Amino acid sequence: MTETVLAVEGLTIYRGTYTAVRDVSFSLQAGTDTAIIGPNGAGKSTLVQAILGILPHHSGEISILGHSLDRSLSLPIRIRQHVAYLPQRFEFDRGLPMTVAELVGLGWGKLGLSLPWTDHRQRKRDVRQALARVNATHLLHQPLGGLSGGETKRALLAYCLVRPRKLLILDEAPAGLDVRGESEFYQLLNQLKLEHGWAILQISHDLDMVTRYCDRVICLNRSLVCQGPPQEALSPENLMAAYGPEFTRYHHRH
Repeated sequence: MTETVLAVEGLTIYRGTYTAVRDVSFSLQAGTDTAIIGPNGAGKSTLVQAILGILPHHSGEISILGHSLDRSLSLPIRIRQHVAYLPQRFEFDRGLPMTVAELVGLGWGKLGLSLPWTDHRQRKRDVRQALARVNATHLLHQPLGGLSGGETKRALLAYCLVRPRKLLILDEAPAGLDVRGESEFYQLLNQLKLEHGWAILQISHDLDMVTRYCDRVICLNRSLVCQGPPQEALSPENLMAAYGPEFTRYHHRH
């Protein structure tokens, strides 16, 4: 039986007096990639922030690997360490004297001079292996400030890979890449999902990429419009219900 990694039941979230998300329910299984789509202001980022424990929810339940995210927004460390997050923008000082290896190593944990020698060696091996999995071993000693947008995304994915994870959450992570770079990013996500059995939850505006690579789609406009496989959820009727009658879908031309 496939493991349920994330379960959301009857979730309602307020932003002040405004109901940002109303009575939303869905679940994610291991080894699946689910996209959240919807117009601007639909509550997509609010929903993700609540799942991450950044925002409180008014009612409903969020459960990760069978453990509920309680009102204190806390999860056991052994559960939280299985969750990785890639933001839309990774803001940092490009003059920061940090290499890709050092960034990826931050995902390993237990940093510091007190590490036993054997742990230092293991961390180095894990960092190299994580970069190899995203085809970025050549970036190992590169400074962060010199990376392109696509290289930065690969470094961040390696950060997520350096320790075993079960849930990867992305908030429009491919933003800023060109069409080719975005396609390569989605291909890489799909490969990692298959290799590691990740459950992936991602916010996306690229319906072509969602159709090609995602297993399920959640159409959100404050409340749940529909959910299901891309071929069903992205029907013209559902897209009109989610985005409104003036919505026009554009397709990539290669």
